[in-house]
Parts: sequence; C-alpha cells; structure tokens
Amino acid sequence: MSVFVDRLNRRMQRGCDFLGSEVAIICGAMSWVSERNLVSAMSNAGGFGLIACGAMSPELLDAEIVATKALTAKPFGVNLITMHPQLTELIAVCAKHGVTHIVLAGGLPPTGSIDAIKAAGAKVICFAPALVMAKKLIRSGVDALVVEGMEAGGHIGPVSTSVLAQEILPEVAEQVPVFVAGGIGRGEAIAAYLDMGAAGVQLGTRFACATESIAHPNFKKAFFRASARDAIASVQIDPRLPVIPVRALKNAGGERFLAKQREVAAALDAGDVDMGAAQLQIEHYWAGALRRAVIDGDVEQGSLMAGQSVGMVTKEEPIAEIIATLMAEAAAALEKRAA
Repeated sequence: MSVFVDRLNRRMQRGCDFLGSEVAIICGAMSWVSERNLVSAMSNAGGFGLIACGAMSPELLDAEIVATKALTAKPFGVNLITMHPQLTELIAVCAKHGVTHIVLAGGLPPTGSIDAIKAAGAKVICFAPALVMAKKLIRSGVDALVVEGMEAGGHIGPVSTSVLAQEILPEVAEQVPVFVAGGIGRGEAIAAYLDMGAAGVQLGTRFACATESIAHPNFKKAFFRASARDAIASVQIDPRLPVIPVRALKNAGGERFLAKQREVAAALDAGDVDMGAAQLQIEHYWAGALRRAVIDGDVEQGSLMAGQSVGMVTKEEPIAEIIATLMAEAAAALEKRAA
C-alpha cells in the first residue's frame, strides 16, 4: 500500500507545491462556515483553508485574517467575490497581511484586479466554468484554476464536474495547476481526477460539518439527514435579472428567495436600482439567509447551501480524520487500478 501512497503523493506534488500544503486538498470557501476556526484547522491538518470573505467589509476581513494567523502558521488563502463594491480595498487588506493565495469568485475578474494581486506577490486562482473561460483567464495571467461543476453547493454553473474535467483538463492542465471541485465526497473521485491531470481538488460540503466547523448543530443535523436529491438548485424567475443558481437543501428559505427575486425585479422595473445594485441585493440576501442557518440554526428559513455529495456527510469528524480518510481511499483506488 505504501507504494500507492507514494504514487498518490507524487500526483499531488504539483498542487502541494503551488499551495504550500502537505496535501492538495482545498477547503472551498463557504460563507459564515469558512472562518478562522475551520480555515486554520484545515491548514493545520495539512490541507489548504480559504477564508470566505463574502460580504465582509475590509475591516472585518482584516480582523479575520489576523485571527486566522493567530491560529495557524501554515499557508491559507482568501476567497473574494468579484462583484464586491470594495474589491480593491479587500485586495489591499490581503496584501497588507501577506496572504499568499487569493481566489476570485463570481464572474470575470474586474480590470486591474489580477495585476493588483500579483503585484503584492500573491497567487491568483479563478473559477473556470467553461474551456473558453479557462483559456481567457490563463491569458489574463491567473496562476491556477478551479473547475467546479454543478454538483457543488452554493453558486453553481450549468455543467457537471465530470464533463468540465474532461473538457478542460486535457487542454490546460499543463499550463497551470487545475483543481477540480463539485460533488467530490470520497477519495476514489480524487484519485480519478488526479489521473486525468488535476493538480488537486476542492471540497466544501465534506468539511462543512467538521468538528472544527462553527456551524450550528441544527445545520449539521440537516446535512446528516440529507441525501443527494435534497440538494437542489434555485430557479431564476425573471430573465432580465440574471441570478446565478445556488444549490442548497430544499426548505422554506428557498421559497423566500423566489419572493426576493420578484421584489428586486420590481425595483428594477421602477428604476429604483440598476443591474449591479440589483445583483448585490441578491448577494446580500444569500449572506443573510446563510447566517440564519449556519449561525442561528434556523434550518427552515435560512439557506442550507450544500453540494450533492451531502449524502456522504453522515457524522461530525475532525478535519484531520476526514483528510486521512480521503487520502486512504484515494491510495486504495490507485492500488485497485494497478491490480
């Protein structure tokens, strides 16, 4: 078996070198969940943690980075939303603290953002929902990509992980490290994507209910009870208001989102808001709905963002044990393929 552990480590080496971690497993940024405790625990366990900035102000992000650094000396990154009105200031906060990796999520990076991050010496990671976007981002100077399929929790694209991986990895994996995300819950899948050329993987749902996660016990219980079919994507009700679908466990909160879309669409009609402000309202809605579920434990009215791998989350475990299990499963998968 040790031969296959070594083989697994070799396949992950490129991702580990890029991240500065012991294993090339990123904990995806989950608003309210991916804060100092989970992020530091992930990095201390050998993986790579990401602070979910979400709707945080620069002052709040500053405090969160300081608090995370007090809990770990290992590398970690920050996930920033491209439509955040204070993106430039948030990048400056990361630069001030020497954050080594910044993930830009939620659309094409605004002009100058990639250059600003790289000027501070940090690595830029972006999401590539299609091959054409992957090539465009590489030309723009990004250092790595995350290929995330629709099976993921939170904001999602329209294409499955397996299809995106087949489309994108053969074309760009030699140019930049590519991390695959969406629907990954076991090590066998990790081994498969590494074999296809991925430098590593990103998982969120699998870590949301870790012992170190501050998520409310009600939130965690909802995950333990859920199956893959319970994690559904939100519906866009007005074609004039492009809303990125969000995958979450079905509950009354999902119905409230439909009402919120109608409210924002009416404000657009009345000329009370422009498109940018309308989309920001939607983002703020999700931040509030997530907080109700994650922090307050309101699993009926809050948002239970979860990927379709939620059925594989059955108990609360320390992050170190989750990572060890995933790595053992991946190594065993490589051994079976060699038989």
